[in-house]
Formats: sequence, C-alpha cells, structure tokens
Amino acid sequence: MTSLVVILANGEFPHNGIPLGYLGRAGRIVCCDGAVKKLVEHGKEPWAIVGDLDSVPDSLKKKYRALLHHDNDLQINDLSKAVKYCITKEISEVVILGATGIREDHTIGNISLLVDYAESVEVKMVTDWGVFIPVVSPATISTWPGQQVSVFSPDQGTRVRAEGLKYSLDNVVLSNWWIGTLNEAVSDKIVLKPESGRVIVYLNF
Repeated sequence: MTSLVVILANGEFPHNGIPLGYLGRAGRIVCCDGAVKKLVEHGKEPWAIVGDLDSVPDSLKKKYRALLHHDNDLQINDLSKAVKYCITKEISEVVILGATGIREDHTIGNISLLVDYAESVEVKMVTDWGVFIPVVSPATISTWPGQQVSVFSPDQGTRVRAEGLKYSLDNVVLSNWWIGTLNEAVSDKIVLKPESGRVIVYLNF
C-alpha cells in the first residue's frame, strides 16, 4: 500500500487528471463528513470519515460505522478536524483535495488555514487548476519558466524574500491578499524566505 494520505473535503469533487491521480494513488483517504458519498460514487473506499457527520447519508453511516470519527467541535471546520485526525495518527504528509468550489466562503477559509496546518504536518492543497503550498520557513519549490505564481499571506505585515520570480517581492509588504499575486517563475525553482509572517504559494498547472 502506498503511504500517500489524501484528505477529501466536501467541496467540488476533482475532475482534472492531476488531483484525480493523487486520489487514485492514495493508500488512505480521509473523508470530511459528506465527502464520503462523492468518494464512494467515484468507486473508492474511505479509510476514515471525520467531522460532525451531519451530512453523511444514513446508509453510509451504517456501512462505514467502524470508520466514523465524530468531532462536534464548533470552533473548527471539518477539514481542520480531518487534519487533526491525521496528526493524531502520526501521519506526516497529506494532500488535500476537494477543498475549493461550491461555496466561496469555505474556499477562502480552507486556503487560509493551510499555514496553521503546516506547523504540524507537511501539507498541500491540489485543485483542478493548481496547487496551494504553505510556507512557514525557507523553502525551495519546483517550477518551470513561465509558470504562473501567486504569493498570499494571512498575516498582516508579512515580508518575504524570493528568488526565481519575474517580479521581485523584496521589500514588499504583503498587507493585502492581492499584493503578491499574478507573478511568474523564471526558472525551474523558486526560493522563498519569509522574514516575518507566513505565506501561501499558488502554482498554476
């Protein structure tokens, strides 16, 4: 069994071959609540189902009752509950799918939380269009010349030094989400060094 662990959130189910490839290779799939219905319809089986379980059909609750992990903490969302579950199982790396689409408020919340998850686990969020990677310490990320890149920060006053981007971020304060967007890689890698705050990098496929 592959060691790849995927968390499937209950947003838009992936259609692109890249996220579907992760799903197909996953040895263990953790479903956020009602996402299990989409997974089963896709022909895959869950390893665990985590959340408040309010959107899991009764038939699947019965079928997978041994895999249910109820968490009714109202202070965190189901995706955070799934990540927390993986951490308790000493999983060190996860790929999040299905975390965007359907509801924009959920999408924004899910993306912003990546930097919190990165404190405890290696994580990335893959969509049909690209990948979000949290950066909380100096990191080198593979790219290709011309790849579209955006850098966001949920923290006010964030500064980050960067190498390999068309437009310099040195001495730029990421005081709003748009400021580091619409950049472009000029080599086969970019190097990001947060000087203050935390950042989330988006790489377009």
